[in-house]
Amino acid sequence: MSFNLQTKMTPSGDQPKAIAQMLQNLNAGHEKQVLMGIQQTNLPTLVISHNKTLAGQLYQEFKELFPKDRVSYFVSYYDYYQPEAYIPSTDTYIAKEVEINDLIDKLRLEATSNLFSGDNNIVIASVSCIYNIGDPIEFSGKTIEFKLNQSWPRRKLLENLVSLFYTRSELEFKRGSFRIRGDQVELWPA
Repeated sequence: MSFNLQTKMTPSGDQPKAIAQMLQNLNAGHEKQVLMGIQQTNLPTLVISHNKTLAGQLYQEFKELFPKDRVSYFVSYYDYYQPEAYIPSTDTYIAKEVEINDLIDKLRLEATSNLFSGDNNIVIASVSCIYNIGDPIEFSGKTIEFKLNQSWPRRKLLENLVSLFYTRSELEFKRGSFRIRGDQVELWPA
């Protein structure tokens, strides 16, 4: 059974030629033509998958195929999500419950940060991740760039860290926290 596309849209510009070339390449057995296109265009690339599982597989494959390039993973960071609900018949309110995966949250932040690097990079994402990711201008204003052997006034550094929602923690040192040891500030990046 073949696909039966129903649309009023028609290919325009270079699209008919590109479609014909892709079909010709596929029929000739060239399976990796899209990946070669990524290499030849040298443009940042977004690959969107329909679910997290496939996005994870694609991420691993692209990391292997482009070992010297920035390949990032951007999917929903929820391991579990129960939206809030109200059942009128029993007058029951069910509170929202979420469980955030810390590693995925870190990978999302890395992917977002890579987009601002100006370098070519590939982002593998799932459809569900595109909701409410925030304003790019606001994100770019919420960064601190550290350079090797750079000196910071201690008070200014601590104020900047707190403004970026880092927490001071002398006991539990984890992502997004900092601690002060004598004249040193130890930072665990988010």
